[in-house]
Amino acid sequence: MTTQELKIAFEKTYSKPAEAVYFAPGRVNLIGEHTDYNGGAVFPCALSFGTNLLLAKNDKKVMNFKSLNQPEIVTLNFDQLTTRLDKSWVNYPLGVMAQFIKRGTTFTQGYDILIWGNVPNGAGLSSSAALEVVTAYALNDQLGTNFNRTDIALIGQKAEHEFALVNCGIMDQFVSANGAKDHAVHLNCDTLEFELVPVKLEGVKIVISNTHSPHKLDSGAYNQRVAECKKAVEQLNTVRPLKYLAELTEAEFKSIESAITDPVAHKRARHVVGEVQRTSDAVKALKAGDITLFGKLMNASHASLRDDYEVTGPELDCMAEEAWKIDGVIGSRMTGGGFGGCTVSLVKEEAIDTFIAQVGANYEKRIGIKPDFYIAEIGDGATKLA
Repeated sequence: MTTQELKIAFEKTYSKPAEAVYFAPGRVNLIGEHTDYNGGAVFPCALSFGTNLLLAKNDKKVMNFKSLNQPEIVTLNFDQLTTRLDKSWVNYPLGVMAQFIKRGTTFTQGYDILIWGNVPNGAGLSSSAALEVVTAYALNDQLGTNFNRTDIALIGQKAEHEFALVNCGIMDQFVSANGAKDHAVHLNCDTLEFELVPVKLEGVKIVISNTHSPHKLDSGAYNQRVAECKKAVEQLNTVRPLKYLAELTEAEFKSIESAITDPVAHKRARHVVGEVQRTSDAVKALKAGDITLFGKLMNASHASLRDDYEVTGPELDCMAEEAWKIDGVIGSRMTGGGFGGCTVSLVKEEAIDTFIAQVGANYEKRIGIKPDFYIAEIGDGATKLA
């Protein structure tokens, strides 16, 4: 929907015009998966699609929430803004409001809020982070709270932890807040230092393939991976002081890995340490214009996520395997949390039609689900549109 169409929808919903329109993007992670909550680096970019938020003040001292994807309006009083709802999409913006209150904000002005997003739900492209960030960005603008973009990302992350009950890392919210057109974000998730790296892919496009898998990385499976990595750190601490797995080089890890007695935790740790190195190598390769090496590192990332982190599943594995068969595919890997969602592939422009036709047909033949494909455009982080 265009901004004008959204304004019309707002007026139909609330019988008054919207006073402001905001946007925050979804993201695709090029490489560096499940490293963010392990203190490692990631390399995502913001996408041109995401979540819009429109608002207008009301005189009722309530917050009204309406999504164009949901039938009802949810109305909450100010004293309800710190209490999580049971199984509601409103927990994402509500969790953000609760974080503002924790940081000293007192709400005295009610708002009518309308949400619309075009990030495919369940695709692993961070529709939840986009909703959190656009809410925080809008409130920051409306209330004059002067939070910077990193603050906004951290507010979104805390909202996800406390109201969506997912112990996510900072990557998704950070890139939604800080992304830049035609750049990827090389982010150290421990220090939050970051570099915007130009993505110059001459004759190559980023293709996102949506498996439409019914399997999802639910909060239980995600939180289990977090716990397994913590267990690895605890056991490694018997031989070396360590806060995060990402502090170790591959050589250092090999010298002390025998301290991890739990075989599952050992596999998780091996993925994280290797993925941190692959991410560093991939950033250097992109800066040097070595797209072939970047692609090989993407492929190796998928293999590690399949074998050591065990978050791919048959749908993502099939999508990657079929991509690897196509001439003109430089690299392909799962992106996001895993189990379902999407792969990200670097594909030569002349091979894109063949890629979509053959990968799509073979995936549907093997899995029984028709996939979708998106040619990614790298967009800006959160912004005010009107």
